[in-house]
Amino acid sequence: HYEFQTLAYLAQHPGWVFSKEQIYEAVWKENPKHCGSAVVNVISQLRRKIGEGYIETVINSGYKFVG
Repeated sequence: HYEFQTLAYLAQHPGWVFSKEQIYEAVWKENPKHCGSAVVNVISQLRRKIGEGYIETVINSGYKFVG
């Protein structure tokens, strides 16, 4: 559920960089102050399922969809 929504959110704006907090707020619909490792875990699960080349980590910024 969170995996699909996270992928859809990133894929809607290819090339745009979103912070963990922005992703958490958009997908979980909760205050991102307590997002912890939820987004990191979901991104990791997505990469295992769809491959490494689609979601890029932008150091000190967040993630972007490049597929």
